[in-house]
Amino acid sequence: MWRPRVTGRRRTDPGPIPDRSRTGPPVRLRRNVGAMKVAVLGTGIMGQGVAGTLLREGFDVTVWNRTRSKAEPLAADGATVVDAVREAVEGADVVVTVLFDGDAVLEVMADGAEATGPDAVWVQASTIGEADTARVVEVAGQRGLRLVEAMMLGTKKPAATGKLVMLAAGEAGLLDVVRPVLEAMGSKTVVAGDTVGHGTALKLAANAWIASITAATAQSLALTEALGLDPQLFLDAIDGGQSDTPYAHLKGATMIAGEYPAQFALDGLRKDLGLMREAARGTSFDPTLIEALADVYATAADRGHGDDDIAAVRAGFDRQA
Repeated sequence: MWRPRVTGRRRTDPGPIPDRSRTGPPVRLRRNVGAMKVAVLGTGIMGQGVAGTLLREGFDVTVWNRTRSKAEPLAADGATVVDAVREAVEGADVVVTVLFDGDAVLEVMADGAEATGPDAVWVQASTIGEADTARVVEVAGQRGLRLVEAMMLGTKKPAATGKLVMLAAGEAGLLDVVRPVLEAMGSKTVVAGDTVGHGTALKLAANAWIASITAATAQSLALTEALGLDPQLFLDAIDGGQSDTPYAHLKGATMIAGEYPAQFALDGLRKDLGLMREAARGTSFDPTLIEALADVYATAADRGHGDDDIAAVRAGFDRQA
């Protein structure tokens, strides 16, 4: 079982991950892979990218997916592919869950709890919302599992290239244990707090921004075209100005081409919009814009784009005859 090495601190050693929930820039972690064994549970779009990145960085990686065929391609890269969750977590130092919803996370925790070693740390990386995160924390406590969360801000390509932004939360000592894994997965880590759930809250806020800017880009392109102009002119108009953002050009080019290979599936973002609405209940937050976004993404899904990239929200701005 891999354990973090405890030595006197050198000047080049940044020490434990600082909490940046209040002030200061995001954290860049120090990597110390050694013979660290990582289990990745869930090899969908994001899980495949994460597992591939960890393999490339020298980790001993075991993968599990409910549909084994989705995990099999990782064997060629050196991953051990197993049929059962308990096989994946047995002997693992870190267990990373990259699953669709809270029920899936709770199911794998139940299946793998008894096989989890006493020093292992579970990293909950699935966007499951505040209510299900609370359920996961409760079950982890009941099962004696050491738990942190590390939400992944990014899509397919950043996951595959280790360029995600990790939104972490949990006990500082446990975050220090998993720091090599977080560093490999992402270009930086923002620690949202010492309570599991803070990372989820920050991820929902970040995905609200993604949903908004993607829909806003689609709206402006659709309006430009509806008024008889080349939609590319909108992107040319904002290029280099204060309102410009690379993301508008990235998604805008896809929208103009009308081709939507999934980097972040539209139905996945619709799920997240639902989680935002749930989290907002009982708070001072007015979800008017969230509701409007949910409607336009639902329209695009109804028009056959649920499995496509979120850029397919462009279809939601076309009036049907």
